[in-house]
Amino acid sequence: MRVATWNVNGLRARLDFVRLWLRERKPDLVGLQELKLADEQFPHEAFREEGYLAAVHGQKSWNGVAVLSREPVAIVQRGLPGQDELGARLLTVRAGELEFTTLYCPNGKHTGHEDFPRKLAWLDALADHLAARADAGRRAVVCGDFNLCPAALDSWNEAELRGSIFHTDEERARFERLRGLGFVDLFRELHPQEQAFSWWDYRGGAFHRRQGLRIDLLLATRAAASATRAEIDREWRKKKDGLIPSDHAPVVVEF
Repeated sequence: MRVATWNVNGLRARLDFVRLWLRERKPDLVGLQELKLADEQFPHEAFREEGYLAAVHGQKSWNGVAVLSREPVAIVQRGLPGQDELGARLLTVRAGELEFTTLYCPNGKHTGHEDFPRKLAWLDALADHLAARADAGRRAVVCGDFNLCPAALDSWNEAELRGSIFHTDEERARFERLRGLGFVDLFRELHPQEQAFSWWDYRGGAFHRRQGLRIDLLLATRAAASATRAEIDREWRKKKDGLIPSDHAPVVVEF
């Protein structure tokens, strides 16, 4: 099984780009984030033409998450309990024996902004939600844009950025709590020393200068963590057929 996560940074602007990627990479399950469109605006027919069904938790102009699947899935959870005020940011489906969650964590803006404690509260609510669903032997994947660097290796410049947004002890403590629930960071499990990034600012030539962050993650319970390959699909952060990419690259894992 091939699963992936991708913050597409606006599906209307990225639809043809995503369709090209689906044809090339042929994933079985994909978690999408930052759709920036409402449920009724979602292009189901375009994805059906590529062989995919979609479960959607959308929001007009902002946020929004979806799961693309080759086989029908059952929606388990739309939205993070108690966090509706921060928008459409979580969707869980059941795909066969696998519970698959796509999420889009709030950005937080900067550590002095009122959105930063809201981000931390959202991450606390996520951990509480996942802890409540914990079950020995459960096969679960939680993927998405976590908007944090789990460790120094995941930042292009930890020395300068340490303590700033995405690089704080508070954010990393919340991520460690998720790991404490039994979730494995699949990319880091297979590449313990590799510095690789999934997001690069559009500005300043950051992509070509390797000034990025690894903030797009695929986590799995031990029962589902038998990954044989994990890759940040950097080629799809580049223009394709004249189409503009997202500022995030897809992350792909094979089981």
